[in-house]
Amino acid sequence: MARRLAASAPAAEGRSGVLKIVAALAVVLAAQALLALCLVSAQQLLVPRNMPFGVTGPPSPVVAAVASRAGLDLTSYPNESAVMDAANQGELYGAYLSEGSSDTLVVVPAKSFFAQTELEPAFLAAAHKLGRPVTVQEVAPLTSEDPIGAVTSLLLLPLLIGGYLAAVLVFKAAHGVAAAPWRAAILIGYALVGALLTDLIAGPGIGAYSSSHFWPLLPCFWLITSAVALAAAAVQALVGKLGTLLVAVLFIVIGGPPAGGLGTYLLPVYWRNIGVLLPPQSAVTLVNHVLYFDGNDISTPLVVLFLYAAAGTAVIAWFGRIRPAGRANTAGGPEPQTPPGDAPSTPGRRRAVIGMLVALGICAVMQSLFATTYMSAGHAPKASNLPFGVVGSSPVLAAAEKNISLKVTQYPNEAAAKTAMDEARVYGALVSSGGTNTLIVVPSLSDLAPLDLAVRFEEAARATGQKVKVQQYAPHPLAAKDPFGLVQALMLVPLLIGGYMSSTLLMAATGRAAGRWRAAQLAGFAVISGLVIDLIVCYWLEGFPSSKFWIVWPICSLIVAVVAFVAAILQKLLGPIGTLVTIVAMILLGNPSSGGASGVPYLPAFWRDLGPYLPPRNGYILLHHTIYFDGHGTSQALINLLIYLGVAAAVLIVLDLRRTEAKVPTDATEAAAVSVPIGAVP
Repeated sequence: MARRLAASAPAAEGRSGVLKIVAALAVVLAAQALLALCLVSAQQLLVPRNMPFGVTGPPSPVVAAVASRAGLDLTSYPNESAVMDAANQGELYGAYLSEGSSDTLVVVPAKSFFAQTELEPAFLAAAHKLGRPVTVQEVAPLTSEDPIGAVTSLLLLPLLIGGYLAAVLVFKAAHGVAAAPWRAAILIGYALVGALLTDLIAGPGIGAYSSSHFWPLLPCFWLITSAVALAAAAVQALVGKLGTLLVAVLFIVIGGPPAGGLGTYLLPVYWRNIGVLLPPQSAVTLVNHVLYFDGNDISTPLVVLFLYAAAGTAVIAWFGRIRPAGRANTAGGPEPQTPPGDAPSTPGRRRAVIGMLVALGICAVMQSLFATTYMSAGHAPKASNLPFGVVGSSPVLAAAEKNISLKVTQYPNEAAAKTAMDEARVYGALVSSGGTNTLIVVPSLSDLAPLDLAVRFEEAARATGQKVKVQQYAPHPLAAKDPFGLVQALMLVPLLIGGYMSSTLLMAATGRAAGRWRAAQLAGFAVISGLVIDLIVCYWLEGFPSSKFWIVWPICSLIVAVVAFVAAILQKLLGPIGTLVTIVAMILLGNPSSGGASGVPYLPAFWRDLGPYLPPRNGYILLHHTIYFDGHGTSQALINLLIYLGVAAAVLIVLDLRRTEAKVPTDATEAAAVSVPIGAVP
């Protein structure tokens, strides 16, 4: 009997270990799937939906023609002054002034750059068709430091993640006591430090906005970070460790995508309504209106953020002071005191304080990195050596090159230029023949280049007295539900996060940074997670053509496996800090240098040169070019990823065969909570 019991103990322990591994990977898969679903469904189809739009003057057939097919919510104003006041206060995305013999279209780029690119062409085309002269007037124009209105979204990243991480790391440093009476004061104090760092880096440091906005934005940043941190700490007090994961899901995975940095009324209606209830959307509105609308119309976001901060403070106070005091009074005596013999020693208190400072220091570093990397890479995209084809000769090209940096290749005819476009070698071409100029752009290669090229060449044509016709060309048209070509950049994020989360939660579940079957476990997870992301984005969300489903699956799995193997090696060598190093390499350096939907030529030099050495850019190019360019231009990306995979797998297998392995004290809930949001780009 004793022998049978002794023999069954290892078997039971083995079954328990397998269940822990399966449960950990299931958590990763669920988080990865939810993140992909939220990110892609919220931002894949950015079109006007009930968009506030002002009109004045007699009813215009131009407005009627556009409103019949665009999602505009028309509001009539008594006169031009009233409608302009509303536009200047950020209440409208645009307006149409119908006046006698000519009309005026008012656009508000600071409200949404993407909305302007939708509204302006639609109104100009309708006016031209109906024979109505129209003048375009800009209100609240974007600055040269923020030409596409990306700064607001990029500012949300460090503020949101900084506040969340502060709550998580302070909770950990305090050994899980989420409602200590001093918690609120520490988080509010850190929020001020994090806000100041973000303001210094983004403003004076990078120059994403003028120095005149430094002081007006500082209290906004402080409030946003405080609201997130205090609300997170309050949920931790109510729920415990699971509260950490709950806040990550609510505030970042679900709350981040509908923040509306590209325009709230471009979001699907249900996402816009969800966003109203959570801090990120209020934070974006607050920052945007302080930056571009002199702080007008910010009452609602201020109330929402203050309510989150006040509710968080109240819950922390209740659990930290009021409830313990009430229990002591109910017992008929003073609150029990810790016996002198059990009081923390001075060295113990010193260690606790040092631990808290280290935790907040790590948080400050991460917040500063998010403020630096994404902002420097994306706040002012400007083409540099943009590959461009030319057929024939025209003075328009020389005039255009004064305002846009092109890497020009001469082609003998239009067919040769289109072959280069088919193979993703050029972003457009100018075809000049018989005194006519045709600019061909490739919308499936970049969301920004077609508009950029069209604007520059039309300006050049006017300057030289020429005419230019803009024509779109794509080897494979963009999916109907991805008109801007954003989906591959969005789906890359959950693939990267799923990679390092799988390794991190396996480490947490097993208590070890490696194991004899770790490489096989990660490879199996990569195959399944690649399939799940492929199914969600392709068939559920229709983010790319279904004919590409089977080839996209192995690409998704390859990206997940590469990141997972790299994370496992770093965790084996560095312990839990290896997760942090992986996040820095893949999310803070790799993702900004991928080029994304705009394309590598729009990256600053540092990010352009860094990208080829990291998996995210190679993964994006392989994914995107396979879907829309039949795999052309993917050889280098595929080779780089396979080298990463082969080398990492070999190293991991060698490390896993080592029998001596120190245990890693990592809590699975905490590991999941920290890993999920750190890469969830709003």
